[in-house]
Amino acid sequence: MVVPLIYTINNAFKPLDELFLFPPRYFVRNPTMDNFSDLFNLMANSWVPFSRYIFNTVFITLAGTIGHVILASAAAYPLAKHRFPGSVVIFTMIVLSLMFSSQVTAVPNYMTMSWLGWIDTYWAVIIPAFAYPLGLYLMKQFIEQIPDALLEAAKIDGASEYRIYWQIIMPLVKPAWLTLTILLFQTLWGTDGGNFIYSEQLKTMHYALGQIIMGGIARAGVGAAVGLMLMIVPIGLFVVSQTKIIQTMASSGMKD
Repeated sequence: MVVPLIYTINNAFKPLDELFLFPPRYFVRNPTMDNFSDLFNLMANSWVPFSRYIFNTVFITLAGTIGHVILASAAAYPLAKHRFPGSVVIFTMIVLSLMFSSQVTAVPNYMTMSWLGWIDTYWAVIIPAFAYPLGLYLMKQFIEQIPDALLEAAKIDGASEYRIYWQIIMPLVKPAWLTLTILLFQTLWGTDGGNFIYSEQLKTMHYALGQIIMGGIARAGVGAAVGLMLMIVPIGLFVVSQTKIIQTMASSGMKD
């Protein structure tokens, strides 16, 4: 993981002549900021303000992440701690859905969004994120580890299901929903929404930066700078939170 990252960082600061050396040179010898200055100039000349792309990316990422964490945890609680008709079937379907990639579900998702009239809106990207099956699976596995006696004591004291969920369940499974937040944030941060969004003013930063580097060899250095900009936020989040991610993944398969 470290080697590609270091290589990308070096490429972002290489002048154009070093980018096309053969054999290629791993480390930059004459670092320059020209690639970044060219990138910012291209952003400034875009007919849609680049701040709009940033807003779209942040809005879609935050709305999708927060909505999914709340929905996944709220759905996982009854699946983990209540037995009702069909609960086993529902969880089995959730596990099976982990087998399908986004390419398999692209056409059904598009048909559903079209039927709802959400094509070319933010919701066409945000709402499908709510149904991220891995999140529900992780939350259920974590909630199952909470002792039933603790929840029963809360009910005896008069706590409602909603109070148990907010004041007992969510604090105890904090590593799980923090991990889920990070994983989904990284997923949505890198989406361009190209399957559902066509209006330029609704597209994300990932799409805008991708368009910038489609100018051929002359923009190869700019492309390296774009790659670094797109990587820096997800990698920073992962580095800060990798301990909790590993803890959550390990705990999700444990049983008392």
